[in-house]
Amino acid sequence: MQQEQKNKQSIAWAMVVVLGLATAMFGYLFTTQKQELTQQESMVVEKARELAVTKTKLDSISTVLDAKIAEVEKLGGDVTELTKMKEKLEADKVAFSRSRRVETNKYLGKIKEYEKFLTEKDEMIAQLKAENEQLVASNDSLHTHVGTLTSEREKLVQRQAELTDSVTTFTAANKELSAKVSKAAALKAQNLKVLTVNSRGKTKDREEYKASRVDKLKLVFNLPENDLTAQEPKDIYVRVLDPDGAVVSDDATGSGEFEIDGAPSKFTSRESIAYQNNNQKVEMLYDNSGKFRPGKYNVELYAEGYKIGGGNFTIKK
Repeated sequence: MQQEQKNKQSIAWAMVVVLGLATAMFGYLFTTQKQELTQQESMVVEKARELAVTKTKLDSISTVLDAKIAEVEKLGGDVTELTKMKEKLEADKVAFSRSRRVETNKYLGKIKEYEKFLTEKDEMIAQLKAENEQLVASNDSLHTHVGTLTSEREKLVQRQAELTDSVTTFTAANKELSAKVSKAAALKAQNLKVLTVNSRGKTKDREEYKASRVDKLKLVFNLPENDLTAQEPKDIYVRVLDPDGAVVSDDATGSGEFEIDGAPSKFTSRESIAYQNNNQKVEMLYDNSGKFRPGKYNVELYAEGYKIGGGNFTIKK
């Protein structure tokens, strides 16, 4: 009986030892798993932090790149390299967001490359700014120079206008003087008489003539002395105006056109006279192939564009 009781006690103690050992083992395993879980949790947290930091840096570099591109464009620089780098960065951001494996070290290396690139571009931007400042200074200097030149040009234009006005005034005065001299040098026909000549060559000097007795007109006048007039052949034009004011003309007798005050006009006859400047007497004949109809006729003499004399006669029925 005692032996059986001892055996039971031994078994009980053995069970206690086993339970103790099991408890110790479970405690150890629990502690170990807890530590592993804690470590894993810390690693997950650290990786999540690294991922967040990496993404933030990539986004930040993207923002800085946008700002650099805008600044270089404003300064007039070449943004080709910056644009290509921006495209590469956007591709890395997409790849990073889709990656199933955490490769922060790989992207941290790329971030360093991007940061180095941005630093180099800062130097380029600083150089562009300096060049732009020089250009602005040069531009201001040019504006000042242009302003000075513009002011001088305006003065020159004003002076030219004044000279042009003076030349115009002088030209007008010279033209007027020339006209006066030309007019003063023009011939003058004085004491003009309109005579008629019949078929028998008889000349008559009357105020009125019968048409049947007028075959030719004879004009007699004097050319007075004028020291301003050159002694040379002068063309003297005769215009005979009928009672209606039309020019009597006959192509068979040498009628034609000449200018009066720059406008063309018909003449009745023309004759060249050697001007001698000695109050010479001039006689001109006009042979009318037609008949003069009744009415009052006017006779006008012209030379060198000026009217030099005139008279009239009447044809009666």
